[in-house]
Amino acid sequence: MSYQLFVGVDIAARTATVQWRDQDGHWGPSEVIAQNPAAYAALVAQLATLAAPKATLVVMEATGTYWQPLAWALYQAGLVVSVVNPAQPCHFARMYLKRAKTDAIDAHLLTDFAFFVRPAPWTPPPAVCEQLYQRLALREDFLKTAAQDRNRLHALCHAAHPDPTLVTRLEDHLAFLQAQVDDLTREIAALLETDPAWAVHARHLRSVPGLGPISVAWILVATLAFARCDSPEQAASFAGLAPHARDSGTSLHGHRSVGGAGHAALRHTLYMAAASACRFNPVIQPFYQRLLARGKPKKLARLAAARKLLHIAWAVVVKNCDFDPAFSISGS
Repeated sequence: MSYQLFVGVDIAARTATVQWRDQDGHWGPSEVIAQNPAAYAALVAQLATLAAPKATLVVMEATGTYWQPLAWALYQAGLVVSVVNPAQPCHFARMYLKRAKTDAIDAHLLTDFAFFVRPAPWTPPPAVCEQLYQRLALREDFLKTAAQDRNRLHALCHAAHPDPTLVTRLEDHLAFLQAQVDDLTREIAALLETDPAWAVHARHLRSVPGLGPISVAWILVATLAFARCDSPEQAASFAGLAPHARDSGTSLHGHRSVGGAGHAALRHTLYMAAASACRFNPVIQPFYQRLLARGKPKKLARLAAARKLLHIAWAVVVKNCDFDPAFSISGS
């Protein structure tokens, strides 16, 4: 697309720093705006005096949830909005050996990033996606807290003189957390049925042995029902399940590793789901056993099984069909 105006926005909790340049390299002054609807409307009106909305590319980083209200306001006003992974502008800055960091400098950098890279436009996900994500994230937090409390309870019970009131307090808190996790699990399963398109995707995914409602929800939320992935290989790379080569000169000797990048929650969910798939999925189970027979470590074989499980998930969603053990995906 041919853009006439490039805008970089550095997001903070209460403010946003805005910088712009046009296609001829003329820069405008940086400006700090408040994070509220009135300031968003004033920014839209100001940018409209410089270029048409569809000819304006606005780039911001996905910083927590602070970027969402402004991104929605600009998108609804017709501007082209791109929300990028913070690692991308960071590497872009390193390329230019830039080390100083202020809000104004970051906004300037994002403007340059918009001009030279022109990242893909952002499309808001369906409402069910945000509702699912909030519950999935809260459920994960409750599970982490429960694990910490179980460790505290274990240590307390092995003390020389454990205080019964503290033991009861921890047990009650663990019961509360488990009830919250159970409630959220039921809400997530119900939400998967509220959006017609996602309900169909969820039913196809649930036909895959090894995928339950939580893993199905994470797959759909993380990949936007695979809208972000044109191939199963892209899906595996997005999740951080694709092995990448480490072979350069004489210091590295062909080592290939998995992880360290990608969507951590999706990768963890698929790794846990692979434990069930390795036992009950008629495609994954023999694949996993073949890897073990070839001497592969169990963890490595399970990662490969998780990758193959994601390939199958991509196929049933994109092809709009239920799981078929006879169907094979090239390269999986």
